[in-house]
Amino acid sequence: MSRDKVFATRQLPSATLERLSAHCELEVWEDFMPPDYEVILRKVGQLSGLISLLTDRIDAQLMDAGPGLKVISNMAVGYDNIDVAAANERGIPVGNTPGVLTETTADFAFALLMAVARRIPEAKQYIQAGKWRTWHPTVLSGQDIYGATLGIVGCGRIGKAMARRAAGFNMRLLVNSLEDADEISAIGGDKVSLDELLRESDFVSLHVPLTDDTYHLIGKDELAAMKPSSMLINTARGGVVDPAALYEALRDGEILAAGLDVTEPEPIALDDPLLSLDNCLVAPHIASASVATRSKMAEMAADNLIAGLAGQPLPTCVNPEVY
Repeated sequence: MSRDKVFATRQLPSATLERLSAHCELEVWEDFMPPDYEVILRKVGQLSGLISLLTDRIDAQLMDAGPGLKVISNMAVGYDNIDVAAANERGIPVGNTPGVLTETTADFAFALLMAVARRIPEAKQYIQAGKWRTWHPTVLSGQDIYGATLGIVGCGRIGKAMARRAAGFNMRLLVNSLEDADEISAIGGDKVSLDELLRESDFVSLHVPLTDDTYHLIGKDELAAMKPSSMLINTARGGVVDPAALYEALRDGEILAAGLDVTEPEPIALDDPLLSLDNCLVAPHIASASVATRSKMAEMAADNLIAGLAGQPLPTCVNPEVY
């Protein structure tokens, strides 16, 4: 009896690969860079399962090229790289890896907030440029975090985790989210409109998924509504922010600074004007990058893949209606 063929678009922890190999005929993409779309398209015709990452476009054309595809397991919380509607139409369950990276991502979002507020990257550059000659009362003065106002846009798992961290700094919390006012009040926040949040917040932290409704949610008008002393933190998806508008706002002093773990596009081009700004800290999409979290994400992706191959419900399925 032939075994199910599975393609993983990137290297996973060795323990996960060993476990998967016991359940299927596994092929793993060995290169550091992701496979081109055409590579996956050529392979999918022989596949029963696919383990994808957020860098892989999984669309209707690709699904049609894989008539034997039983499951798509995305090693990420977000799944905007997958056409879920097309998967529904073809009866293919899609898995993701939610929950496990909540605290790790919130840690990083708050780390970005603190690094930008206290100008830590600029301090390193200051030393490396040979400018640290003495202590001075005005050099590299940053912004206080304790007692400041934090605006959270999108209060799902990660947004709520961010709120818990803000409580330790006695921050006033404003929230713009789909959750009702009582649920937001329970975490110490006030539910407000996006406009009020932008006008009142010292820090604005984004935690919404990328959808048609949230694409460039923060653009020229929204940035203009923020205080000149405010800072923007984005660990959601790059497309939630209009990068051209953000550059202009940072350059012209409409807002004070930004910390970005995600960009549009990814990776950011080395000649992108955002990288020329001292008041913009850009990280390479590493908010969930702790050893423990990435290992657990891989295990969850394997759980979904193995269940899908066996015709069982996926433990974390983004389209349960497919059943």
